[in-house]
Amino acid sequence: MHRISYLGTSVDITGGDGMPEILGWGRYGAQRAEADKNADSYRGGLPPAVASSHPPIGLFAEESLGFPAMPGVSGHRADGTGWSPRFRRTEERISEASASFVLDDEVAGLQIVTTITVAAGAVVTIDAVLTNTGDTPYTLATLAPSLPVPAAASEVLTLSGRWTMEFQMDRRPFIKKTVVENRRGRTSHEAAPAIFVGTEGFAESDGHVWGAQLAWSGNFRVTADRLSDGRCYLQLGELLLPGEVSLAPGEAYDMPQMIATCSDNGLTAASGRFLSFHRQAVRPRELGPRPVNLNTWEAVYFDHDLQTLLDLADAAADVGAERFVLDDGWFGGRRGETAGLGDWFVSPDAWPTGLKPLIDRVTGHGMVFGIWFEPEMVNPDSDLYRLHPDWTLTTDGYEPILARHQLVLDFGRPEVRANMFDQIDAILSNHDIGYVKWDYNRNIVQGSDATGRAGVRRHVLGLYELLDDLREKHPQVEWESCASGGARIDMGVLARTDRVWTSDSNDAADRQLIQRGASLLIPPEIMGSHIGPPTSHTTGRTHSLGFRAATALFGHLGIEWNVLTMTEEDRVALREVVALYKTHRRLLHTGVPVRLDHPDPSIVAHGVVDADLTEGLFSVASVHTRAGSALTPLVIPWLSNEKTYRVEPLLIGGEVPGKDFHPPSWFDGGGEMTGAFLGGNGLPLPVFWPERALLIRVTEV
Repeated sequence: MHRISYLGTSVDITGGDGMPEILGWGRYGAQRAEADKNADSYRGGLPPAVASSHPPIGLFAEESLGFPAMPGVSGHRADGTGWSPRFRRTEERISEASASFVLDDEVAGLQIVTTITVAAGAVVTIDAVLTNTGDTPYTLATLAPSLPVPAAASEVLTLSGRWTMEFQMDRRPFIKKTVVENRRGRTSHEAAPAIFVGTEGFAESDGHVWGAQLAWSGNFRVTADRLSDGRCYLQLGELLLPGEVSLAPGEAYDMPQMIATCSDNGLTAASGRFLSFHRQAVRPRELGPRPVNLNTWEAVYFDHDLQTLLDLADAAADVGAERFVLDDGWFGGRRGETAGLGDWFVSPDAWPTGLKPLIDRVTGHGMVFGIWFEPEMVNPDSDLYRLHPDWTLTTDGYEPILARHQLVLDFGRPEVRANMFDQIDAILSNHDIGYVKWDYNRNIVQGSDATGRAGVRRHVLGLYELLDDLREKHPQVEWESCASGGARIDMGVLARTDRVWTSDSNDAADRQLIQRGASLLIPPEIMGSHIGPPTSHTTGRTHSLGFRAATALFGHLGIEWNVLTMTEEDRVALREVVALYKTHRRLLHTGVPVRLDHPDPSIVAHGVVDADLTEGLFSVASVHTRAGSALTPLVIPWLSNEKTYRVEPLLIGGEVPGKDFHPPSWFDGGGEMTGAFLGGNGLPLPVFWPERALLIRVTEV
């Protein structure tokens, strides 16, 4: 048996000449029994009327050895052969932190080269390339690795949702199989390519948790399964549409990377390893202090009047914004949502003097100018579509399905990518632009490429290639991944972008839940979170500035509010919020994000602490009306038991969380408490009204 390990995380892998099987993985202590190095230590007993051995849950589970569920490799040749391969290990390379294997099936004419690594952040990664070594084409249906989890895992957590309510934590008993499938063509609002399982009642700071995610921006299948013999495993892979991958002799399929994490002290620690992996290994560049964005969309929509936007730039600078992003409506015939997508030139109708006057005003204030694109989309009412109607992901013989009056361009075609590169490059080369908001506002439906085959995979790979090319040409530009909000947030696109737009909803009550779920997968410094207007345009709900600001602070702060129309009182308070963010953004964006448990379901609590446990900033929010009048204390287990801390409220605009005749003593001017007290008894809380938040600063005395 082979063992690889790094920073306390180990993986045990079978030896021999067959398909590697991961027997166990996790954070093993030095006292681990010597007998566990023997593969037989992992094997349970066998009941009558079964095969003489458990069918292995191989790294790529094999139907040919009796595996009873979805195999790790499936496909076939035109004559039906090759459908049930059985691989032999022909080469292996084992180092301290990684294991690579060459697996061959000469009968099926297939080879897999796969690597298991314990990587930065103490996560386990699995990569693989499958090559057709036969002499006829091979149609691949599945290539998905399996990772065992202990039978003690009794609950499963996935992330589900919809537009403007993404990343909702969906938790249920882990009794049988849980499958999450995405067929939207993009990562989707409805599901994230991730799954967690844990021991009964696992919480943010308690219990054993195992999780995995897929670095892929297209269709996927995520599974947590409990076999009839009690063994449990996670299986993640790209969901390939029929005939989507047909490998000619010698051609290869490179699967999306699977990334796994585990923890013996709760969900926050497990997901924190995902965040650490992103910061250390995935992030495309080092990020400086995250500038305050002002996005124009909810201020002007499609009404691009130069004087209004000049005034908006002045007002943005006045409240402390550091980046000004011009949203949809600046290009081609784009005076509304029905036309212009695909024609990426500055509209002479909307901008008769060009963008330069606005850019000069923005940069004159010391702000960075940003701009909106939606390069993957085309309106039928556009010059590009009239010239190249065949460039879309549609299927000949069928009426195309429109959504938002638009179709999806086929980025799997080199000529389409070249056209988009040239158009975007011209805008970026001829203007002082430091930021691009890259949007993607519809799903792929019946998306065939030029050959008539399903084209989702090639489109996603084409997107990656185009982003890589543009980043290389314009290294000064930061890139945001937006897809009607959070419909494309995954480790695949995050390797090429510097920020995500977490949701199209700026409703603070909904955002508390959206951002909590998203924080399982992404760190706060790339999580776009904006202060919207008092009344949300997606829910019609009205919230105080204090609640909206406290919600938006725990991400990459922005403003999506017409600062020209706000009251002077709001303007003063907004300046205070921006200043507060600038004071604390080093902590917010380099510290350790934590989520806090609270028994009241109306309370959402979270925060960030620095690596030395000398300071922390926390938020407690009441997202709806509760049954009880008082709240139980907030337990904060992420501080040092040996230190004493000063605890004080940070009130935005003097706004208190509720009407409280007898607030706790620390609420008036601060107080001192030990870390042991905060992590044991917890911090006594004041009375909260619904849809109010409280910021709490904790500093070592």
